[in-house]
Amino acid sequence: MHPDQVAQLIRSAMPGAEVRVESPDQTHFEAQIVSEAFTGLRGVARHQLVYQALGTLVGRELHALSIQALTPAERATRKLQAGG
Repeated sequence: MHPDQVAQLIRSAMPGAEVRVESPDQTHFEAQIVSEAFTGLRGVARHQLVYQALGTLVGRELHALSIQALTPAERATRKLQAGG
């Protein structure tokens, strides 16, 4: 599966999210998602939202998925801490 396809599935399920997906081999993926939908949720709940968006693909076409799920405020804080 192509990373753009994975990103589109996430965007479809989470309107307004900023999504970046990368994959060196199209089976192992790294996703960074920035969404207001994550506000007030702990890490596990955030990941569950992403897994719901991808459904049965996880464990099949997507053998491994690393998720970084941030709110816009968290991303802004991280940019400031990194000096960027």
